[in-house]
Amino acid sequence: MFGKRKKGILSIMGRLFGTDGARGIAVTELTCELAMNIGRAAAIVLTKQKTHKGKARILIGKDTRISSDILESALIAGITSVGADVELLGVVPTPAVAYLVRYYGADAGVMISASHNSVEYNGIKLFSSTGFKLPDEVENEIEALILDTPEKMTLVDGSDVGRVRTMYGAVSEYNEHIQSTVDGKFQGLLVAIDCANGSASATAESLFYKFGAEYVYINNEPDGLNINDKCGSTHIEQLVELVKKRGCDVGFAFDGDADRCLAVDEKGNIIDGDKLIAILSRYMKEMGTLKNNTAVVTVMSNLGFHRFMNENKIETVCTKVGDRYVLEEMLNNGYNIGGEQSGHIIFLDHATTGDGQLTAAQTLELLSKCKRPLSQLVKDIPDFPQLLVNVKITEDKKGLWDKTQKITDIIAQAEQAMGENGRILVRESGTEPLVRVMIEGKDEKEVHHWTHLIADTIKECLCR
Repeated sequence: MFGKRKKGILSIMGRLFGTDGARGIAVTELTCELAMNIGRAAAIVLTKQKTHKGKARILIGKDTRISSDILESALIAGITSVGADVELLGVVPTPAVAYLVRYYGADAGVMISASHNSVEYNGIKLFSSTGFKLPDEVENEIEALILDTPEKMTLVDGSDVGRVRTMYGAVSEYNEHIQSTVDGKFQGLLVAIDCANGSASATAESLFYKFGAEYVYINNEPDGLNINDKCGSTHIEQLVELVKKRGCDVGFAFDGDADRCLAVDEKGNIIDGDKLIAILSRYMKEMGTLKNNTAVVTVMSNLGFHRFMNENKIETVCTKVGDRYVLEEMLNNGYNIGGEQSGHIIFLDHATTGDGQLTAAQTLELLSKCKRPLSQLVKDIPDFPQLLVNVKITEDKKGLWDKTQKITDIIAQAEQAMGENGRILVRESGTEPLVRVMIEGKDEKEVHHWTHLIADTIKECLCR
């Protein structure tokens, strides 16, 4: 069935692996059968290079979605049916899987999560034995095994079948690692934390209590259905109100799998990933830890961010949108901080992927050492008016926005009208059937006019 890409599964998802693993509506698009085959194929491809004796070992972590248990069972069936052992981490953040793969010396890791998406979605993210997400060529090899040559996924029997065990100390091992990256002397700070009813609900309280500050937690009671539901980094309004009401020094909001972090200053202003990267890069430069005097960001970063970095004599490198491209640039050129406006920030000295709780810990360290409120640390970062509109398109129109003349014509008109006073970025999502339209410029009215005009044109052409 996989070679034919039947409607309802792969025809909906397009390429099996997007910019952040395989993702779709759980059970109907990202089916149990597909999850089982991803488990089989991943076990075969990722463990064929193992150097140790005995069966390969693959870790599985998950977020709090009601469908995560179902997909976990399917992955277990797939992995063990080709002879690899499974070690269950339970509910943990995505960066915990990346860290624990290396810590436990496992051959691969799997995270079941759709990150910031709503509860009906789920996803499967794969990590190599080094703790890094897979490069395209390895994902393509796994995909080809599932779709083109499933007969090569040889099953085992008898004593060759893999075993399953639970790693009860996983959360503690991960938390201790995050705690080791800072001094942790944050007495006197009142901190609000929004766990998005997701993975951070299992780690945040036991992680942050050792830092000595006082904490107020919200959205840390997941029920399987409330992950990212009007909370977390994609719906930060609750946290803003809490910070202002309780007089907190700072607030942090994570997403469903806690690989993102946005902040709120003591006045209730939202501090996005751009600003966090900016002030943390400056602090690292002052401490002599900013490698090659450079931060890596994406083309979505605000022009105000670049002005601030230039004024502080810090170099910036821009990549395509997607944390994998940021990481690739960091690895290739020896940089140690990078990330996205969305709050996905990578500290390569401490982690192999974005980590929301690590970002929060590093920011608390900055606040405690500088003895200045967060609003003062970011006050010199100008905000250029920027508007992002997501346009949902039909599945059969994916990949067509830049080939549709009516759309490209209106974009060209906008570029000519705004000239050097604006910036236009139109791109298709790698994980959802969306086209994202982002415009930035000096004139807010002009930004809104062209953003909505382009978005409406895309909707007219690609939503029918």
